[in-house]
Amino acid sequence: MNVYDEAHNLARAIKESGEFLEFDKMRKEIEKDEEASKMIGELQALQIELQTAQMRGEQPDPNTMSRLQSLSAMLTTKPVAARFVQAQGAFTVMMNDVFQIIGEAVGLQ
Repeated sequence: MNVYDEAHNLARAIKESGEFLEFDKMRKEIEKDEEASKMIGELQALQIELQTAQMRGEQPDPNTMSRLQSLSAMLTTKPVAARFVQAQGAFTVMMNDVFQIIGEAVGLQ
């Protein structure tokens, strides 16, 4: 068994998965909506900021939390944005599962 061939097979399986296909479709849709795209970008930046603070052991900034909640609420009112966030979440869960499976197989937990 060639590891590189199997990696290419895994990449192909991921690209053909329902999770990726829906995420890719919604990513293209969200790119057509400049306002929603901008809001998604800001939401992702805020999420990274919060995760970084948490990794440092810091308390989240209340203004950042408030903005994150506000953006999340606004995005749920835009169907294309809500579907994008849902599709992105499902794809992320699948990828995390794949990484976990590989990590466990080689003893990197």
